[in-house]
This record gives sequence, structure tokens and C-alpha cells, in this order.
Amino acid sequence: MKIVYINPNATRAMTEGIVATARAALPGAEITGMTNADGPAAIEGAADGDAAVPGMLTRLEAAQAAGADAVVIACFDDTGLAEAQARAACPVLGIGQASFVMAALLGMRFSVVTSLPVSIPVIEENISRQGFAQNCASIRASGLPVLTIDAGAPETLDRIAATIDATAGEDGAACAVLGCAGMAPLKPALEARTRVPLIDGVAASALLARAAVEAKRGVGMRAP
Repeated sequence: MKIVYINPNATRAMTEGIVATARAALPGAEITGMTNADGPAAIEGAADGDAAVPGMLTRLEAAQAAGADAVVIACFDDTGLAEAQARAACPVLGIGQASFVMAALLGMRFSVVTSLPVSIPVIEENISRQGFAQNCASIRASGLPVLTIDAGAPETLDRIAATIDATAGEDGAACAVLGCAGMAPLKPALEARTRVPLIDGVAASALLARAAVEAKRGVGMRAP
């Protein structure tokens, strides 16, 4: 099974961390990454997301040409997800979408911990449009830029962990969703700093992509 993660931003180091996380979650699959060199260095809000879509769709075409069984849009904002799904012959998932689905499958009311406040409206709209508003306790911004999160300094981890703790203590969340792709490699260090269960959309998307590919193959076998 070949799964391609497309990072809609232009930061290659983030792509590498995303791919490593996905491979650890699904070691039996062939997982590769593509970086949108035509996009912004980080996606922080709707304007950055809009700017990233054309380049992301170009990488989608390349992923399909390379024989991808599934594609994952590796930005928590699910940047261009609807457009990609409309164009692709294979399943296309977003890591935000995968997080919400996983929380729902586990029966857990979730809060999202993200980067900057400018990201909250996009995430809020996605949660509502995808039908998960009733499962969401809150969306909290850590106040940290995406590239600061990706660097993963100890003070960054402490601040994210404090925000995670607030989702349980103040918002009544049963789990916290890591609302930035750059948080995926930080999950083990964050787990050491908080007792709140964490859901990482990169790992969740790898597992759900496998399920989607297998389901599509099964449907195809039964098709007339």
C-alpha cells in the first residue's frame, strides 16, 4: 500500500517529521512525502491556505501519477481537501478530518490545541462542515507560530502542554487533538508533560487511509 503525504507548506523539515510519524504508525505501508515548494513557509490562517492550494493540487497530480493508493493532506486546516477529493481517483484524507473521525470513533469529546488565533476560524468551520461540532469542547490557540512549534524547544513543549491541560481542566474535554502538523513528532514529549489523552492527526490519518484503501478495494471487487 502506497500512501503519499502532501505538505501544503514549503518547509521540508516539517514534511520529514510528518512522514516519520506516519511510518511509525503504519510500518507495513510505503509512505512518502511531498513538499509544496510553491506554498508559504507555514500555513497560518485562511489566506495562507488559499495561497497553498494550487501547488498542493499540482503535487496531488504527481502523487497519483506515481501510483498512490491514498493521499493525505498534511495540514491541520485540511487545506484544499474538498478540491483534492474532487480531482483524485484514490482516497484523499486530511489530518484534521482524521483527528475528528478518530475522536468520534473513540467516543471522546475533544478540544483542539492549535498554533495561532488566526487558525481558529478555519478549524471551527471545518469541524462544523464535517459534522463534528457536537463532539468539540473547544478550540484553543497556544499562541505559538507553526515554525516555532516545529522546532520543538522545551519551552514550546511546556506551553503546548499547559494549553492541553486547560482543555481538560476548564473545557471538559476528554482528549486533546494536536491541531498542527508540526506537533505530530512532539507527541511523545507532550505525553510526558500531560495526562490528557492526545490524538495526532498524522498517525490517525495513516490508519484511516489504510482502512479507506481496503474499503475501496472491497467495493471495487463487488462492483458489477
